[in-house]
Amino acid sequence: MSADNKRGKNREIIKLNVNGTDYHVLVEHRETLLEVLREKLQLTGTKDACNQGECGACTVLLDGRPVLACLVLAMEVRKKKITTIEGLAKDGGLTPIQESFIKYGAIQCGFCSPGMILTTTALLAENPKPTRRQIKKAIEGNICGCTGYNKIIEAIEAVRDKNMDEGS
Repeated sequence: MSADNKRGKNREIIKLNVNGTDYHVLVEHRETLLEVLREKLQLTGTKDACNQGECGACTVLLDGRPVLACLVLAMEVRKKKITTIEGLAKDGGLTPIQESFIKYGAIQCGFCSPGMILTTTALLAENPKPTRRQIKKAIEGNICGCTGYNKIIEAIEAVRDKNMDEGS
């Protein structure tokens, strides 16, 4: 540990709003949001996989927009609202997207599921009736080695179709 770090020059207590709760966390200036969520807040639904922004497993919502937590410094998100997979369910109930992923078998090993579900949440919040092409474009940054994507797309389309039926 450097002399500066021992004196606290590279660390700071910051306030993060995660899943609607404010946390005061001591972070190093170089720590990523992924590290803080998993190691300091124990929110392990955000997956630690490639740490290079290539797989999408660490996707969280930042003010409602999907971001890769492995590429974002915790210091940069102090005034933002962060939503992790743990923050989606309300009162113990799953969201329609989560239910659809289960119903359509879009969850295999489950490692990519949090990122896929959060990406889908953002997509449907912005566009409740996306085309198949728009769905594919939205999830293209999330790698799944199990499903071949068809079941994931079917699950998203089912929620979209329900939105369309309710909107008619």
